[in-house]
Amino acid sequence: MKFGVLVFPGSNCDHDTYNVIAEIAHEPVAFLWHDSEDLQGVDAVLVPGGFAYGDYLRTGAIARFSPVMQAVKRFADGGGLVLGICNGFQILTESGLLPGALMRNAGLKYICRQVHIRTETTSSPFTNQLAKGDVLQIPIGHMEGNYFCTPDELERLKSEDRIAFRYSTPGGEITSEANPNGSLDNIAGILNEKRNVLGMMPHPDRSSEKLLGSADGWKIFASMIESLAVR
Repeated sequence: MKFGVLVFPGSNCDHDTYNVIAEIAHEPVAFLWHDSEDLQGVDAVLVPGGFAYGDYLRTGAIARFSPVMQAVKRFADGGGLVLGICNGFQILTESGLLPGALMRNAGLKYICRQVHIRTETTSSPFTNQLAKGDVLQIPIGHMEGNYFCTPDELERLKSEDRIAFRYSTPGGEITSEANPNGSLDNIAGILNEKRNVLGMMPHPDRSSEKLLGSADGWKIFASMIESLAVR
């Protein structure tokens, strides 16, 4: 199997994400430049965090038009696995690969700290190594992480079991105090209809080694590897 990590002008978590695959998973991985539609035969695409194109206009608004994202759309439509982290989540919503939008945090402040998220579904290629209700400690670092969608879209996400993670207390309680950014229904990550695209604001790339304070994020990459292995 082979992973691809997108690189935009302004990406700053591309090497973090690359390191997880190369040094922890020991799987082949390549950087994929924003100005090329060549995905180099990868089996999974990772859209990393950062500030693609400087986050001008709106987070992810320019990146959606890049040549590589046109290729990623085709890849996802064909069933390929796509994981968007932080700015990657923002790009996926702007590109129409996921519903809703990421708005400014409640309080209008940049937030960078450890949070807890509760696993809401194991029925996806990204969460099959988890149990429903598992609480992960994973850091966030964003200004626009406040997830919003229409009431109809929220009902679809719930009824189709497409909410992957919710912000919670360490004990797994879903409370307003545990919500760091005002995100609707404490949503921290969602899936597309085909369940092959996941967007999440917390950084599993920054929590895949105990040296970083938590290795809980590794379980998401391990789930992807397991899914690709049985394909």
